[in-house]
Amino acid sequence: MSPVSSSPTTTISVRFRVTAFPSCRSGAYRSSPRCRFRRGKSLPVGANAATRACDIACVDADPDARQDTQDALEDAGHATVGCESVAEAADLVSAGDIDCVVTEYSLPDGTGLDLTAEIRERTPDTPCILFTDASPERIASARHGDVVVEYLPRDTPEAEASLVRLVENVVGQRSQVGYPLPPDEDERLAALAQYDRPGLAAVDAFDRLTALARAHFCTDVAFVGLVDAHEERFLACAGADWETLTREDSMCTHTILEDEMLVVKDVDADPRFADNDRLDELDIAAYVGVPLRTPRGATVGAFCLTNGEPRSFSADDREDLRRFATEAMDQLELRRRLAEAGGDAPGGSAESAANAAGESGLAEGGATPGPDGGTGAGGEGR
Repeated sequence: MSPVSSSPTTTISVRFRVTAFPSCRSGAYRSSPRCRFRRGKSLPVGANAATRACDIACVDADPDARQDTQDALEDAGHATVGCESVAEAADLVSAGDIDCVVTEYSLPDGTGLDLTAEIRERTPDTPCILFTDASPERIASARHGDVVVEYLPRDTPEAEASLVRLVENVVGQRSQVGYPLPPDEDERLAALAQYDRPGLAAVDAFDRLTALARAHFCTDVAFVGLVDAHEERFLACAGADWETLTREDSMCTHTILEDEMLVVKDVDADPRFADNDRLDELDIAAYVGVPLRTPRGATVGAFCLTNGEPRSFSADDREDLRRFATEAMDQLELRRRLAEAGGDAPGGSAESAANAAGESGLAEGGATPGPDGGTGAGGEGR
């Protein structure tokens, strides 16, 4: 996510962003009797053409503070629904399309960071904003790994107007690209540039790896893909002749948001993909993908299986797929190191050495190659 003005943005140790303004000190879902949806006023004449009415969940245990937040957003033409707890808000977001969540830090059953982490598990591309009196130091002391959330102090001058601008900015960013972006997208793309080198698509090791995976899992297609700024490029694709796919259409766009893996047993039953005509054209009815993660933690692509009919993937299947992903990432890492040592030309001595290493790894690992641990991925995903 990005700040809403040209002022600098500070990233604190728990990786939430302090949104700074010139006047700032620190630089279709279902309603219920408990959470009734309130439609805001029409957008004012002359409003920015990129601005649209947003559906916003406002989470605060203090009814007066929550009401003030809802009033400010509704006066700007947006629709709001109020919640008072982590559990209530997480269930609401899971029930359908919420454009943005604005939350207080302290909640009866946890914190705003707890809520953000829960939302990241359920709907990873939903923007979250901490609108709170809690200090950055207090929030930074919480242990939440890589949870990333926008932060706006309530005591900022004209805080409610700043909140409206921030909501419109983060929602507008999400809408303009048409697909969810990882919070570290810029860093991820910089890491990808170190691995996405000329000639990778001609590397035999990836072809052998995907052919083995396709046979091992008895699935229609197995592929290795790198996800760049606008498309996914397939390094190898056993069972199909895919070369590229736009990020709007690629399921791996969602896989790279996952800590572990993305499992979709029935694509038509998943609201993220049910209306994706391109997936129908490619005969993708089931999917499982493991992120390809560099030793420093950047996700550059995915190792995936697809099937023309819905199917499940057992715990053993998932563990084996992690090994394939680990091997694929090891191959990418090996080629990066050899290229940096001066052997970048495909087919040259460095490439031959890398292919030989790949053949050795495949021979030792059989149908489920790769060492334990390393750069593949962890436990079971969604």
